[in-house]
Amino acid sequence: MRTMVKSLAVVMAMGASVQLSGLAMAQQAPEINVTDTEIRIGNVMPYTGELAAFASIGKTEAAYFDMINERGGINGRKIKFISYDNNSDSETASEQTRKLIDEDKVLLLFGSFGTPGNLALRPYVNQKKIPQLFIASGDHGWGDPKDFPWTMGWQPSFRAEGRIYANYIQASYPESRIAVLWQNDQFGRDLFSGLQEGLGDLSRMIISDVTFDRSDKSIDSQVDLLQSSGAEILIFDGAPAVAALAIRRMNDIDWHPVFLLDNASASIANALRPAGLENSIGVISTAFLKDAGDPAWKDDPAMKDWSSFMDKYYPDGDKTDGNTVFGYAAAETLFQVLKQCGDDFSRENIMRQATSLKSYQSSVSLPGIVINTSPTDFHPIKQMRLVQFDGSTWQPIGEVIESAFLGKDN
Repeated sequence: MRTMVKSLAVVMAMGASVQLSGLAMAQQAPEINVTDTEIRIGNVMPYTGELAAFASIGKTEAAYFDMINERGGINGRKIKFISYDNNSDSETASEQTRKLIDEDKVLLLFGSFGTPGNLALRPYVNQKKIPQLFIASGDHGWGDPKDFPWTMGWQPSFRAEGRIYANYIQASYPESRIAVLWQNDQFGRDLFSGLQEGLGDLSRMIISDVTFDRSDKSIDSQVDLLQSSGAEILIFDGAPAVAALAIRRMNDIDWHPVFLLDNASASIANALRPAGLENSIGVISTAFLKDAGDPAWKDDPAMKDWSSFMDKYYPDGDKTDGNTVFGYAAAETLFQVLKQCGDDFSRENIMRQATSLKSYQSSVSLPGIVINTSPTDFHPIKQMRLVQFDGSTWQPIGEVIESAFLGKDN
């Protein structure tokens, strides 16, 4: 039976007030955000709307903190994880983040999803000197300790991922023509910019690029246009649901370019299975976390622990959804930071510990993928590897890549 003390305060009421057990205390002492028994952590996640495929990140994180609380918490304190729904809307994300800070008085923000909402709140969060840690977004701007010393990313940057694809294309398909199908927002632009940077003078290989909106229900016309360009390589950068549409359309029109799929959409559950697993064979992407469906990890102790965790704390979760591994790994990283805090949970010490991670490796990271931070390095994960889908799992291509990260965003 699960403990009566729960960390989970996932709120999916789209802005409705949440009743917290410590509300009366908070009203009497509004600046108290950590006590001898509790640490308040705030999070915003798209539980509904167009980006709801990523909701499992927040649900996994909440379940992880349930597990930690059941085991006694962190240095004697239980986690109160307050997670609000942003309805896949950046303005709502900003409103919910302000609520976490101004009303719920969280000690820190952790793992909030998305780029626009987090960017909009970044100046406010830094003015208030509140840690904004391990944002679930690969925007290169999260690594700016000089101007925003309280904001830190976690995953590899979208721009660096674009450079990895550029390196791969130059090595494997140096004479091939490239088309790009990208989401018309900062997320899409970042990866496209990294691709162009990585290609350098060879950017002329890009003979066509077309955008789409993440709310599009059909992208047939865009895919058809890219096919007519004569491109032999197609790079997709967008949300999983649209990636599924693209893969299906390519199969329908019998177009089979080399297909490179952004890491954020490399979910078997949310992109490849809806597209048809047989249609997805050969898709290439990047990875920095273990694939739970890969038989290579069936005897791996860490993945056995993860599977047991899912069974007990998140039984409704889909183990083929890579976002559950993502949420688990991110929560593990925050747990490490808070453990290092000892009994000093000042915001200054939290940032001190977050910026002093040395060769830390999540239990579910791929071998060779480690986290290093410093007061001048706010890019925790700077390594990835190329992978290719074989119809059931992602198989590695080559070794871990980190040279692509030695660019403008580091």
